[in-house]
Amino acid sequence: MSLQEDIFHRTELLLGAKAMACLAEKKVIIFGIGGVGSWCAEALIRSGIIYLTIVDSDRVDVTNVNRQLHATTETLGELKTEVFKQRLLSINPDAQITAIANRYNASTSASFALNSYDVIIDAIDSLEDKMHLILEATHTSALFFSSMGAAWRLDPTRVRVAEFWKVQGCPLASSLRTRFRKQSLFPEKKFLAVYSDEHVIGPKDKITNEANSALKPAHRENGSVVYVTAVFGFTIASLVVKTLMSSV
Repeated sequence: MSLQEDIFHRTELLLGAKAMACLAEKKVIIFGIGGVGSWCAEALIRSGIIYLTIVDSDRVDVTNVNRQLHATTETLGELKTEVFKQRLLSINPDAQITAIANRYNASTSASFALNSYDVIIDAIDSLEDKMHLILEATHTSALFFSSMGAAWRLDPTRVRVAEFWKVQGCPLASSLRTRFRKQSLFPEKKFLAVYSDEHVIGPKDKITNEANSALKPAHRENGSVVYVTAVFGFTIASLVVKTLMSSV
């Protein structure tokens, strides 16, 4: 066996050769490689995705260490995308990782050429940017998956999957839907969202930040733990794999 075959031997035993070939040819882009996105991206690479674009404008901060995969005391101050690219290549040297140290927003949207991807994943914190990505991504033919609010939760068994308009118990999803209605702007197609139906905990003045994360994002401090954010990321990765498998 080659190194590539060795790495994915046990995955292929489970998924089958046709599914692995399908995963290896799909182009995936993930926006945001923080507490949710970093775990999702690594799970995809470990599952056989080869072509992956990771997008994030931030540098590793000490407050990231508690939940973000690439954040350690040795990577503080480094660009998240560059640190994470090297980590992903250390898992599969044959992976084609494109690292973009930029922020997705209305001004930069066109530069990402969303129509060129088979799968688009939203793990963005900013409410305004998340809304724009949802609208743009659902106008493409790509599979689209979105992470709702993972902050202020403690129970990973309460992580759920639902069509966006049917998500319940998530202030972030509720705020997004309210804004879509007020602006008379709606996603072009239905899409699955990962969320938690656990009652949000913590000080009320801070909990409201989750639903208003577009406001002063640099000053936002949302309480979160890795065993919840990681489950969000892993759940999105599973949706990608299962959906692509169903097409072969």
